[in-house]
Amino acid sequence: MLFTRQVFASAIALLASSNLVQLVTAQVTTDCQPLNVTCPPNPALGMELYTHFNTTPKASIWETHVGTVNYNAANGAELTINKQGDSPTIRTKFYFFWGRTEIWMKASHGTGIISSIMFLSDDLDEIDWEFMGGDNVNATTNYFGKGHQDFHNGASHAIGGVQDDYHNYTTVWTKDALHFYIDTNLVRTLLPKDANNTLYYPQTPMRLSIGIWAGGDPTLPEGTRQWAGGDTDYSKGPYTMFVKSAMVEDFSSGKEYTYSDKTGSWQSIKISEGNSTVKEVVNAVPEKSVSEKFNELPSTSKIAIYASAAGVGGVLIIFALFYCIRQRRRGSREAKIAEAKFQAERLELDRFKKAGIDPDSFADAATEYNAKEMRNEGFADKDSYSVPNSASATPTALTGGGKEKWETAAAIGAGAGAGAAAAGAMRSPVPLLRDGAQSPRSPDHSAGFAAPYSDRAANTRSPAPSMHQQSMRSPPPMMDMRSPSPAGVPPQQHGSYFPPQQHPTRSFTNPNPQMRMGSPGPMQHPQAQQPAGFGMALPQPQRSFTTTGYPNPQQGGGYGQQQQQQQGGYWNGGGGYR
Repeated sequence: MLFTRQVFASAIALLASSNLVQLVTAQVTTDCQPLNVTCPPNPALGMELYTHFNTTPKASIWETHVGTVNYNAANGAELTINKQGDSPTIRTKFYFFWGRTEIWMKASHGTGIISSIMFLSDDLDEIDWEFMGGDNVNATTNYFGKGHQDFHNGASHAIGGVQDDYHNYTTVWTKDALHFYIDTNLVRTLLPKDANNTLYYPQTPMRLSIGIWAGGDPTLPEGTRQWAGGDTDYSKGPYTMFVKSAMVEDFSSGKEYTYSDKTGSWQSIKISEGNSTVKEVVNAVPEKSVSEKFNELPSTSKIAIYASAAGVGGVLIIFALFYCIRQRRRGSREAKIAEAKFQAERLELDRFKKAGIDPDSFADAATEYNAKEMRNEGFADKDSYSVPNSASATPTALTGGGKEKWETAAAIGAGAGAGAAAAGAMRSPVPLLRDGAQSPRSPDHSAGFAAPYSDRAANTRSPAPSMHQQSMRSPPPMMDMRSPSPAGVPPQQHGSYFPPQQHPTRSFTNPNPQMRMGSPGPMQHPQAQQPAGFGMALPQPQRSFTTTGYPNPQQGGGYGQQQQQQQGGYWNGGGGYR
């Protein structure tokens, strides 16, 4: 049976000719051919190495040669063909020169899929285990020497269930013989003399490769696809081989292997003494964990560490307590301040309520004029101001919302003054100037104001204002929005006005009916005639804008001596004018 299968494989190989050679050598490459050129030494294993593929192996020992390989504790290394062109492969970075290998693996299913274990040297000596995806019964073995293809070298071994479970595929390789084992059962032995009189007997340092590829790929020659068992249908994939573990033992000991000539015989291989890089990595003492390092410390060192840790912990606890106490004290102080403020505000509100005042009304009368904004919007200059209404203001003066703003402010101020006057607790606002009004000391007679000065020629003394007149004077204005009254203006005839062209005074620019005027001083002569309808009800502010302050009502309510001397006369102590 074995002979028949070998003959059949040989017949297919002859039909495939060089195309089959191309397939078999698809993953058979060398970085440097020592039979042609001088190559670097091969790093030696020089020891026994066991690798379990439940996790990714060390990169200094194994490398992923082609594709991607997954590793897990249940299945080990998973090498999968998901699509056409996939052929994942892993291989060792070290070489062994004569040795023993044991591979625990499970072959992949799938027509045309080849699961393989391959030993390959730089001069292309080769030893193979191959498993056809369409055959779940047999495992095949093969060998090649120096890259020469002789398809009489293959053999098939029936064991059953190669795709159902893991099996141990063992190879023992020496200069005297090559033995193949399946689950410790010897299935084949190759002697050097049987390999073209040792010419094709594998005899140079090799490294291990494990991989999967599609021999039935539709792009390969027909002979190759027949050898692989038929065409591969990728739609039925994925196709995966599993490798649980690998053991490699190098029968030689040394650091490196070097080809001393170009014969390719085992006698030409020179072994350099020393430990290989792989051996140093494998035998390196693992870094100890923190717990292991601590356990190795002497008792005195452990006690010192415990004491230091306790001291640090105590300091941290004290700091935490101090911080908490400080925060609590700070919070207590802030709470007391907030409580005191609350009580003060509550008492203030109670006082307002007892006086019959609604504290919420203060917010409605809180609007004030802003001199800077009025000047920017053209309603004031350095000497005067005006608040236009909708009837007299021009569109230019009201540009930018000035009209609405100042009319609203005026309305709020007027409303606040009216409310205060009605309650008897606040003073009346300043009266508005009328059109054509001049300084507060030269009011318009048509507006109902009496001349503030009597005729100089009369030379009569003005008696002190009566109590009724004093009681009718307006209180100081709520908003300091008035222009100062000019000083030093000489008196005119009784009941006359100051002509603006003869006696210049400070006047408001562009007067209009909505302008406010300053409060005139209480200097009206008591004997001056007043227009009809202008009686004592006319509000007279108590505050004068003169620099000498308020006059004394008991002394006649007139100007001070200093200012009247500037006008050529003065008020005497009895309230008269000289």
